[in-house]
Amino acid sequence: MIVALGSDHAGYAHKEAVQVHLRSLGHTVLDCGTDSAEACDYPDFIRPAALAVANGEADRGIVFGGSGNGEAIVANRVAGIRCAVCWSEETAILARRHNDANMISLGERLVPLETALRIVDLFLSEPFDGGRHARRIAKIDEPFA
Repeated sequence: MIVALGSDHAGYAHKEAVQVHLRSLGHTVLDCGTDSAEACDYPDFIRPAALAVANGEADRGIVFGGSGNGEAIVANRVAGIRCAVCWSEETAILARRHNDANMISLGERLVPLETALRIVDLFLSEPFDGGRHARRIAKIDEPFA
């Protein structure tokens, strides 16, 4: 699987650790930055990761910040992206099974690395349940009046 990663300075350490973890599992990583813990503007790195997923260059995306909220907001502005903020294993499972999330956002200040790695593994392995959830996902992509 090709996984796009993006982070700001507050999520940099988690991004780097997740990148090593993904590669150890045989995944290909598309690192959209940032490349240090120096203060930066998260949209500069999150938008390219979301565009990579939306354009089919990556199968899934994972973005990182302090809380993960701003990063999810940026990612979700890209058409075709369903980015869920995850803070537990259950949120990762539900993001995939019910929301067919193609991206997740993790807050380094709120989610310990060990938990983040379990969330990543679940995000990449859980299936979409389809059924009634597919109808709801289709409504997300309907244009607003």
